[in-house]
Amino acid sequence: MSALRSGDFWSGMVLVSLGSYIIAEARSWMYMGPDGPGAGFFPLWYGIAMVVLSLLLVGRSAVLARPPRAVAWREVRRALLCWLAFMVSVALLKLAGFMMSFALLTWFLVAVMFRRPQRVALAMALGGALAFQLLFDVALGVSLPAGPWHG
Repeated sequence: MSALRSGDFWSGMVLVSLGSYIIAEARSWMYMGPDGPGAGFFPLWYGIAMVVLSLLLVGRSAVLARPPRAVAWREVRRALLCWLAFMVSVALLKLAGFMMSFALLTWFLVAVMFRRPQRVALAMALGGALAFQLLFDVALGVSLPAGPWHG
């Protein structure tokens, strides 16, 4: 069966497992509290969405089973570079704060990975970071890691 040789099939199976684990863990957390959604609300629904979408990926790979193709190493390198950039931005959260790490990540993805002009990359980076700050800090009252910028 060529579906078993598909990257979509196996990545879907791994994501189904991860989503199932997230659901199992989230069920032990408070779903709804007196002030609204608890710690388990978002992870539970995130896990459910992950399982459903991953099962669709697995099913699609089984229905549209194609002969395996050669590994596109350039695409693999680009995907791994995106993951590396994401990990670096997470590592920078406490050191530089959310706005700076998110802006750097956005700039990298837009300017380097998608090769857009610097003015577009900078506008996306600054606008996205500011939008997140306004949404979470101002509108929702949820503090994001500030880094050294707020004493």
